[in-house]
Amino acid sequence: MKILILTTFFVISCCMLRSHALPNQIVIGGIFDEKDKLLELAFRYAVERINNDRSTLTHSTLVAQPVWLPADDSYRAARDVCSILRTPVAAIFGPQMEKTANHVQSICDAMEIPHIETRWDYKLRRDAYSINLYPYPPSLSEAYRKILLALKWKEFVILYDTNDALVRVQTLLREGSFSVTVRQLEGEDFRPLLKEIRRSQQKRIVLDVHSSLIYTVLKQAAQIGLMGDYYNYFITSLDFNQVDLDEFKYSGTNITGIQLIDPKKLHHIVEDWKFGERRFARILTPDLLKVTTEAALMYDAVSLFAKGLDTLSSSHDVDIEKVYCEGDKTWQHGDSLINYMKWYGSPPQFGESYKMGRNFSSYSGPVIGLTGLVRFDRMGFRSDFELDIVEMDQNETLKKVGTWSLSGHVNYTKSWADTKGAVEKNLKNKTLIVMVAKADPYVMMKQDPMPLAGNDQFEGFCIDLIHEISLIRGFNYTYKLVPDGSYGSRDQITGEWNGIVRQLMDHKADLGIVDFTITYEREEAVDFSMPFMNLGISIIYKKPQKKAPSLFSFTSPFSPDVWLYMATAYLGVSVLLFILARMSPEEWTNPYPCVEEPEELENCFNLVNSLWFIIATFLCQGADIAPRAVSTRIVAGIWWFFTLIMISSYTANLAAFLTVERMDSPIEGAEDLAKQTKIKYGCKEGGSTYAFFRDSTIPTYQRMWAAMSSARPSVFTDTNEAGVERVSKSNGQYAFLMESSSIEFQVERRCDLMQVGGLLDSKSYGIALPPESPYTDPISSAVLRLKENGKLHQLKTRWWKERSGGRCTTEEKKDAASAAELGLENVGGVFVVMVGGILLACLTACCEFAWKARKLATDEGMSFTEELKKELLFIVKCNENSKPVRKKLSPADTDTSTGYSSSSTYDYSNGHNKYGY
Repeated sequence: MKILILTTFFVISCCMLRSHALPNQIVIGGIFDEKDKLLELAFRYAVERINNDRSTLTHSTLVAQPVWLPADDSYRAARDVCSILRTPVAAIFGPQMEKTANHVQSICDAMEIPHIETRWDYKLRRDAYSINLYPYPPSLSEAYRKILLALKWKEFVILYDTNDALVRVQTLLREGSFSVTVRQLEGEDFRPLLKEIRRSQQKRIVLDVHSSLIYTVLKQAAQIGLMGDYYNYFITSLDFNQVDLDEFKYSGTNITGIQLIDPKKLHHIVEDWKFGERRFARILTPDLLKVTTEAALMYDAVSLFAKGLDTLSSSHDVDIEKVYCEGDKTWQHGDSLINYMKWYGSPPQFGESYKMGRNFSSYSGPVIGLTGLVRFDRMGFRSDFELDIVEMDQNETLKKVGTWSLSGHVNYTKSWADTKGAVEKNLKNKTLIVMVAKADPYVMMKQDPMPLAGNDQFEGFCIDLIHEISLIRGFNYTYKLVPDGSYGSRDQITGEWNGIVRQLMDHKADLGIVDFTITYEREEAVDFSMPFMNLGISIIYKKPQKKAPSLFSFTSPFSPDVWLYMATAYLGVSVLLFILARMSPEEWTNPYPCVEEPEELENCFNLVNSLWFIIATFLCQGADIAPRAVSTRIVAGIWWFFTLIMISSYTANLAAFLTVERMDSPIEGAEDLAKQTKIKYGCKEGGSTYAFFRDSTIPTYQRMWAAMSSARPSVFTDTNEAGVERVSKSNGQYAFLMESSSIEFQVERRCDLMQVGGLLDSKSYGIALPPESPYTDPISSAVLRLKENGKLHQLKTRWWKERSGGRCTTEEKKDAASAAELGLENVGGVFVVMVGGILLACLTACCEFAWKARKLATDEGMSFTEELKKELLFIVKCNENSKPVRKKLSPADTDTSTGYSSSSTYDYSNGHNKYGY
């Protein structure tokens, strides 16, 4: 029984001795430069937190032993480190300066004492007894690259202060999709260099400077106009969140940065520090209340050390001995402790830990400190960490918008709606400068007897459009006329832009609006909103004079060929009827019905009667003869059918030809212009139409460009108005090419001009904005809303039709109404034909009269003059309706006074004498 009790006591004693394998007090040294008061504060209070938390190092207490060194005093550093090692100590923390840190690290490596750093170190290797909690530089540089790619930056300037920055941004310099300019900040006045950047039109800046310089650089950038709505900054410092940015919150500048620690988590830490310092009657200065990244890393480093030492003590008896720099003795547990610290940062799987001889069961989880999860790769670098992406916000200065990690890359949590809402909020109550140029009816100067200034002096379609957009988006605006009066074209030699485009590129204006055509070149230089008007290139030309109606315009319904064929058909059918009538027995009839057996038969369809019958029926009149035979009736029926169709067609077409006065234009489109050389044509020089023909690959347009560019004098004009005026004065010898919307406006007001042909291309007008303007989307959505609710249509109707427009349309309607009334010039030819026919009839009658008088004079042996006189005397007696028959008689039976037989009289009323013969 006694043996059992003694055995149990021995086992318990061994266990108790094993669990108390660490000394009661463990000294850790901290080496700090004179400027590292915040690090020393974090070091002391991290030790205090570990001592208050009994879950780690349950039976031991950490003792912080800070040592202060002058900056860059390597000799002093080596001496003090050796002095600390004789204390003894379990680890050395710091310092931050590179030169002193290298000496401390060398001594720790020689003595096998863990050396824990929290500084940025560009070296890509680690010594065996050194561990650094600062993010691995290549990983940090990769984070910069991924974030800028996510931000869609392609061209930017890198501003840096020390050569160390070039190591941090080396990934950016190697990225092929980036166009990078690198400039170093020197001295204290950075304004000259910032002015050069402003003149170079660079809008994106990567700022890699010490955190103490960030405010100064941004302040001077704001002073020279390098901050505003169109500028973007990316700050690489991990202490970006410690910079006071309140002064720049409302500048509109998009400032993006990264942070390793969340400032919200530091609140209770800072409060603990304040309370702790009050115990010693000390008050923390404002500088010590800003927990930097290096201070947070120092805080986490102490926690990592405590975790590693606690795990080591669970499997080993750890004693801390004095070591001397002059001797060869080293600390036997230094290697194991540094490995356990790395293991906590990246614990292996169970099997691997077993092989490594580590106690996996004692692993209590990773170290998650102020800087997040402390994790190391196999090389001992902290390469995988998580960064918060933050942006300056008007409400809370800095707002988290995403995260980056080596495995997950960039993950933006800021939605498109948040971005849109922030931009629209920034746009409200902002005063935008709107650059315009004179162009009817888009931008015009008000005609007012009183002098006007500012926005009141402008009116037009674009002026109303900006006003409607401002009502939707809530911004104010100020109009400015572009100095050179140009919309914007690029010089083919220098590549420089002019006009409104130049003003937008120089950020002298926020919007540019006029009849601004969206082209590829302009889109490359500036941004455009959604189109507010769609159109195309067309031709404006002098309206031809109305053609005077022809005297014989009634012949116009049929072409000359048809009239010729009709005349030929008339003669042919007449002759055919004459031949068929002579051939048909039915057409030979008895001329005297009273005689039953006539000696002769008569055919009424002689050649003259056939011609008369055909013409009478053609004119839809009756004839005193009619066909009797089947064959002749067939001919007559077919002719009547032919007459029906031709007369109906003529009547239907005659109305249009008599009432419509046709205007014949020598050109009907671009093809006609290209094929001829008599009419010159041109366009506005340097405009979008000019560029369209210059760059076109279509053969027709290439010929037109060749003709325009080689014409002397020049066919190009400075403005569209000058081109329209030239067309008006050219008397049809000049045509002008410009946008169809402008042509519509001109032809509504100038009745002597007209649009010829259709559209040569398809293009749009848009509102121009500076490159990568944040207001492009809000302006575009406002234009879309105006288009959907019909406001754009109302504005166009107002400025194209209602304001001094529609006059030519009214005149055309009046002309169309008056065209229904036919004038003498329309039907004068019919009167001429009638008069001509009457004169022909009179001449024929005279010839018949003279021929009859000659025949009677010959039969009666009288002179032609006497016979003609007797006939004329009888005609003059208009009251006589009968005329005696002239017969050949003996001289005794003849009345010498009249020359007619006294026994009989010819009755002209019925063609027979009074006896009925």
